[in-house]
Amino acid sequence: MQDIAGRLIVIVLFEGVDLLDVTGPPEVFSLARRETEDAAGYHVVLAAESMDPVTTSAGVRILPDITFREAVEGSIDTLIVPGSVEVDSERRVRALVDPELVSWVKALADRTHRITSVCVGAHLLAAAGLLDGKRATTHWSTAPQLAADHPAVKVDADPIFIREGNVWTGAGISACLDLSLALIADDLGEAIALRVARQLVMYLKRPSGQSQFSVPLEQLSTTRRIEDLRHHIMRNISGPLTVVDLAEYAHVSDRHLTRLFKTELGMTPHAYIESVRVEKARRDLESSDATLERIASSCGFGTTDTLVRAFRRRLSTTPTEYRRRFRCLRPVDDRDPPPFPRV
Repeated sequence: MQDIAGRLIVIVLFEGVDLLDVTGPPEVFSLARRETEDAAGYHVVLAAESMDPVTTSAGVRILPDITFREAVEGSIDTLIVPGSVEVDSERRVRALVDPELVSWVKALADRTHRITSVCVGAHLLAAAGLLDGKRATTHWSTAPQLAADHPAVKVDADPIFIREGNVWTGAGISACLDLSLALIADDLGEAIALRVARQLVMYLKRPSGQSQFSVPLEQLSTTRRIEDLRHHIMRNISGPLTVVDLAEYAHVSDRHLTRLFKTELGMTPHAYIESVRVEKARRDLESSDATLERIASSCGFGTTDTLVRAFRRRLSTTPTEYRRRFRCLRPVDDRDPPPFPRV
């Protein structure tokens, strides 16, 4: 590959790749070039195994700029590795990992100053051995798969992105924008990144440690008893909901109830109830003008102090800051599904 002046960014392209993973970062870097009158020096190319069109998961076809073989002949500033998934008949999501693609990712990484993944692209980095011994994130839906397939990786499904030395991993698909802004801030400073963020009509950056707020909280239990308990908790969320109350409702002992929750949902009844309350409070903050006192009461927290502590513990932010960022004042629809917590 002919040397290209400036910061060369190579985005890995392959069949079934998530479209926004590929198109999001170039938009961000192009705005950085515009805001600096090209002084940023970013040059983005799409690399694939061949020059044939690649069909993304959205059905949109994209043309590569160079081949992988050409890319490994030069020096790369930033490698961006997107991902792809398959969804089975029960809507379970699994990240796809092609061994041949992994080999190319490893070869490209050897020529790269800074390695990044967006969304489930972390699975490709992990398969290439680039995340061993490192803390990394990915989309929440495939985090258990990443942890199971790669025990040497310290998987943290909560943050939007994580930096470990020269390796950056990003979470959900839209987090590629946050990650790209963070890369610009690292290269050019916060002031330039802020100008780019304004053009994108988004915050400069959600903190890297911020939780993946918009997680669909939908994992189902496998027994009717626990599912009934989940709905009972939602119907009575503003009440005390002690373990004794729940055990009595389910006609089991306190100890057996705790064992059921840990087996089915991976957490204690207390932790699950707090998760439901935080999720309901999150929705109320997004869609209403209710005071924190009223939300704390309707969600069963009792006091605003308890609400604030739960938000800090679960989402690494405060209710006030969450409302400032995500308030949308959409009409509340009684037909909306109950906000079960992520487990």
